[in-house]
Amino acid sequence: MKLWRWLMTPDPEPGFTRRKLGRLLIRVLLFTVVATLLSGLLRLAGLGPYLDTWWGTLLFVLLLYVPFFRFLTVDTFVPGRPAVDTRQPRRRERQRYAGVRKRPPQAGGRRR
Repeated sequence: MKLWRWLMTPDPEPGFTRRKLGRLLIRVLLFTVVATLLSGLLRLAGLGPYLDTWWGTLLFVLLLYVPFFRFLTVDTFVPGRPAVDTRQPRRRERQRYAGVRKRPPQAGGRRR
């Protein structure tokens, strides 16, 4: 379980370090083993002629790569910053007057 957590935890360091490249190599090797085993099982099931066509190969690759996309790209992309909530000051102002029957002052409470 520790190996899986090590593989699936993004590395906070920017750029490709030796550790990241090692993780990527292990992920690619695991993906290759799973793809080979799955292809062999499908051929044993009698689907070999279909896997040899262009559309069979395309379908196999899409069905394999889509679930493994997150697994293969954990360290490739830098995690984005969380979006800043612009409604927070307004929400805070609205909560300030929670339970009061009157509405909060319009235009920020300034007099004209």
